Amino acid sequence: MQRIEPGPGQESVWDYPRPPRLEAADHLIRVVFNGVTLAASQRTYRVLETSHPPTYYIPLEDVQQQYLTPTQRSSFCEWKGRAQYFTVTVGDRTDIDAIWSYPQPTPAFQAIQNYIAVYPSRMDACYVDDELVQAQAGDFYGGWITSNIVGPFKGGAGTWGW
Repeated sequence: MQRIEPGPGQESVWDYPRPPRLEAADHLIRVVFNGVTLAASQRTYRVLETSHPPTYYIPLEDVQQQYLTPTQRSSFCEWKGRAQYFTVTVGDRTDIDAIWSYPQPTPAFQAIQNYIAVYPSRMDACYVDDELVQAQAGDFYGGWITSNIVGPFKGGAGTWGW
């Protein structure tokens, strides 16, 4: 693994902390699924963790919740707590467990209670301001890659040991 040196206005994921940090983001975050804007918000948070592009958390008030159905899936993050998952259905298209939230996050991540995150790879498009996001590789991660974020990024083949 060779760290990419960030240019002016860029961040390296190798400068992000571990344990991860939660920070408010004032960018316009938009999520589109099956042609519908599922979410749009400027009141988001992003989680920054070493080797990972940011994951954005969107307040439920800014999400078209009628398209979400809770599922039985859950997972555990040592930093944020237990996640619950949602299926998204818009029209004739459904994606199971494509969205998650932390209904009772740990104290350090309390701010993302009643927020959701999405896997960008499973949406039609995700945007930070007007920039189309590239999804972080791998089915486990939900990172959002933009032109101001440099890696290399964990998630691709051969990166589990980082």
